[in-house]
Amino acid sequence: MQEAQNTKVVQDAYAAFGRGDIAALLGQFSDDIVWRPVTGGGKHVPFAGERRGKAGVAEFFKRVAESEDFEVFEPREFVAQGDKVVTLGHYRAKVRKTGRTVDSDFVMVFTLRDGKVTHFQEFLDSAALNAAF
Repeated sequence: MQEAQNTKVVQDAYAAFGRGDIAALLGQFSDDIVWRPVTGGGKHVPFAGERRGKAGVAEFFKRVAESEDFEVFEPREFVAQGDKVVTLGHYRAKVRKTGRTVDSDFVMVFTLRDGKVTHFQEFLDSAALNAAF
């Protein structure tokens, strides 16, 4: 049952992101969350780099909103085992500064404890991301 509950937490987080409801999204996270987005993103990618705590994650989403316009964002498959939920998906976004497009599959790994996301790590085509920025 834990795996089904954890999957729902992650799905609810994606739904909140899709609505642009960052407050609801942050509500799915523990206060001490460790957020490791866009593994392999260069220093010139404004939202690359580890963040800690809800304030750090809020800053990540602020920078994403300021720098990219999503054309597609599709979490397609959820695989849960124990305290982990892995999402396989795809996204395409236009970088505002350069006008270039990032088009990549992604893998996002969520670790949960007591119904909250405590750790996050994202894998995507970092070469495409870096080139677009």
